[in-house]
Amino acid sequence: MADEDRNVDPEVAAAIAAAEAAGPADGTSVRVDSWIWAVRLIKTRSAGATACKGGHVRVNGQNVKPSHSLRIGDEVRLRQEGRERIVIVRRLIRKRVGAPVAVQCYVDNSPPPPPREAVAPIGIRDRGTGRPTKRDRRELERLRGLTGGGHGGTGHPGGH
Repeated sequence: MADEDRNVDPEVAAAIAAAEAAGPADGTSVRVDSWIWAVRLIKTRSAGATACKGGHVRVNGQNVKPSHSLRIGDEVRLRQEGRERIVIVRRLIRKRVGAPVAVQCYVDNSPPPPPREAVAPIGIRDRGTGRPTKRDRRELERLRGLTGGGHGGTGHPGGH
């Protein structure tokens, strides 16, 4: 870890030092909800507490309460938006810091995020073109995959 610390921008290093100075006085522990917010894994501290209460935060394999004390070396798993973030605590901080500083406070072992599907927007009409005609509507439904293969040959869903 010492090699990684030498490659840090001096401004980032100063911000890390300030954040650590604002950390716990005895240097041992920080609340998990506070830490995941401080290192920008979650947007608000209350959202961090809610995630803990909902069972979305695990520390060393155990579901934890928001008040759980973190220590350096702990593995934190945070489930959010359908993906899991897995981080190892490197530094304990209480104050929220900028992103370049935040990434110095943990080792990210998360799997890569799933690729965003490069899908063209289907069936978006230009504004001001008026109401779609029946032909336009059928074309939009076909593009969106909403047609179920016909309606029994009657031409409309009512069937009469």
